[in-house]
Amino acid sequence: MGPEVVSGINCELGEGPLWDNSRKQICWVDILSGNIHEWSPGNDTSNTISVGQMIGAMAFSDNGNYIAAMKDGFGYVNRETGKVDMITNPESHLPENRFNDGKCDPAGRFWAGTMPIAEDKSSGSLYVLDTSLNVGKKESNISVSNGLAWSLDHKTMYFIDSPTRKVVGYDYNKENGELSNKRTVVTIAKEDGFPDGMTIDNEGMLWVAHWGGWQVARYDPGTGKKLSAIAMPVSQVTSCAFGGEAMQDLYITSAKKGLSKTELEKQPLAGSLFVVKNCGHKGLPAYKFKAIN
Repeated sequence: MGPEVVSGINCELGEGPLWDNSRKQICWVDILSGNIHEWSPGNDTSNTISVGQMIGAMAFSDNGNYIAAMKDGFGYVNRETGKVDMITNPESHLPENRFNDGKCDPAGRFWAGTMPIAEDKSSGSLYVLDTSLNVGKKESNISVSNGLAWSLDHKTMYFIDSPTRKVVGYDYNKENGELSNKRTVVTIAKEDGFPDGMTIDNEGMLWVAHWGGWQVARYDPGTGKKLSAIAMPVSQVTSCAFGGEAMQDLYITSAKKGLSKTELEKQPLAGSLFVVKNCGHKGLPAYKFKAIN
């Protein structure tokens, strides 16, 4: 089965798909438009929440709302009303930056990284918002902070800074969120574009979206080998996440940002959300944010 377009919603910069098992919805963001999109495959209905600023990523919170990394920092987004309650902004002194990708870890913390809007320097950092709503900086000198995933045994965190063309691994301490022993686990071939968003399957293999690479590829972080790839009808593939009743469907976001008129004519589906049904592998439920106050 190849990728099919779902929902009909077209994004300038679609990113961060997440499957909500309780509502049977796929949720994702359009970063530049400041929108969270929700689509229910069961009855083909959609809903859009506008947060009024660029939104890099969101995750589910155990209070029923979204935790989000937005232009002005971390905040909650009410899923019923769309009301935004900001928590903190670790980069209020860096107005040229914005948040990009983010995810919750196995302990319920929310990780999200930043990048320069102009994509012209390494002014980004990787932050973690802990369950007490305190923010810590975990990495700096990042160009385009992207994909995050945790190994099945919760002992390794994977991370992508796109221009490096690498997926790095860290020893990850679930108890305190500390990282150590940074190393390269996958190097992306130049002809495959840049690694963007990422997810992990129930066999511990990494699925990486390739910006400029027309594909989503599956990698073994133990050997660094590319195991397989799904060809996409768009060049700017941004992220992927498993969803569906048995987590057997792969949802894939894309972007049309920066494409010329000629390029858009060749890839009219750019910016769409896609699904590969029964993709042959299964994913894991997304971790939720656990705020203790």
